[in-house]
Amino acid sequence: MTSGKLVRDRIPELISAEGRKPLVSVLRGQELMGALYEKLTEEHGEFLAAGSDGEKLEELADMIEVLIAIAEQHGCKESDLLELVARKRGDRGSFSKGLFYQGDA
Repeated sequence: MTSGKLVRDRIPELISAEGRKPLVSVLRGQELMGALYEKLTEEHGEFLAAGSDGEKLEELADMIEVLIAIAEQHGCKESDLLELVARKRGDRGSFSKGLFYQGDA
């Protein structure tokens, strides 16, 4: 892959509105999956580096968007992914209590 990074779909349009000429290509298949994994790592790093709660929430939103795109590459619509999240939460709970399993007593 050439230098650059995966961007949101409207970024070229926004760059053009500034009078610039963006150079973009469309990724597919394994190339797209690799770029999505790189983007998830990038967004995770930005989340960890974010200072305020607002900045952290912005980065979480970016991570969710990337995760939805990854799910779509595996044939799963956003609504189906969210349904799966809800089902797993109902069956096994969430992570909101902060429970840390250390083995059996």
